[in-house]
Amino acid sequence: MDNNQFLKEIKKSFIVFLKTHSRSNKKLIVLHGSIASDIKNKLGHEYGVKSLGVENNKEGRMQGRYMEKTVDILISKNNKDIAGIGIKFVMNNYSQNSNNYFENMLGETANIRSNNKDYFQILILPEDLPYYNNKGKIIKWEKITSHNISKYIVLSEDDAAKYFHTPVKTLLFIIRFPKCDHNSITSKTAYKKYYLSRSSNINMRISDKIAGEFGRAMILNDYETFIDKIIHYIKRNKKKKHGFA
Repeated sequence: MDNNQFLKEIKKSFIVFLKTHSRSNKKLIVLHGSIASDIKNKLGHEYGVKSLGVENNKEGRMQGRYMEKTVDILISKNNKDIAGIGIKFVMNNYSQNSNNYFENMLGETANIRSNNKDYFQILILPEDLPYYNNKGKIIKWEKITSHNISKYIVLSEDDAAKYFHTPVKTLLFIIRFPKCDHNSITSKTAYKKYYLSRSSNINMRISDKIAGEFGRAMILNDYETFIDKIIHYIKRNKKKKHGFA
C-alpha cells in the first residue's frame, strides 16, 4: 500500500465514521484492517497478525510489564507476541484531548516496550477539525499547527533504545480535507451531512502545512517509508531480540 492508497483507506474510514455512531468500531475495521493486511503481506506467512478487519476480526492482547494491553495490531512469530502497533485517527476536539492522547501513548508504549516487545504508533490528524460542545454544536474550528505537535518533535528526538516510553517508530500523518464553509456548517449533523453528500468526490491530500525538524524516531507524512522501516526492524531484530532462528 502506497501513500495514495493509504489516503483512500483513510477516506473510507472517514465515510464510515460519518455514517455510524461515534462509538462504533466499524471505522476502525476499515482502517486497522487495511494496515494489518499490508503488514501481513510484507512480513510473510511465518508471521501472525491480529487486528480488526483481518482473520477472525479481533484485536490481540499483549502482555506488558505492568498489565496486559489490547493493541490495535499485534504481530507474532511462532505464536510468540513480538510487536504491537497503536493507531489513532482524530476526527474532532483535538485540543481538548491532545495531552491525553500523548500521555496515553507514552504510557502504553512504556508498558509494552519494558516487557521486551517492540511498539510502534500511527497518529492521523486532519489539518482542520471541528470542535463540538456537548450538544453537538461546532463552537470553533481548530487548525493543526507546528505548535500543536511540538511535543511530538521533542519525542522524535528521544533515543528509543534508551527510553521505553518512546515508540520505536511513529508515523505522524496529517491530511487535508476539501474545504467547507465554516460559517454555514455549525453542528455535527450539518458536518456529517455536508461530507456525506460529497462522499464520492472527497479528495483527501497529504497536508503541506506542517514542517519541523523531526528526529529519527518519527516519520512525517510518509506511510510507505514508515511501513518499510518497521518491517525491516522486525525482521532484523527477530533473532537477536526474540531468539528465533
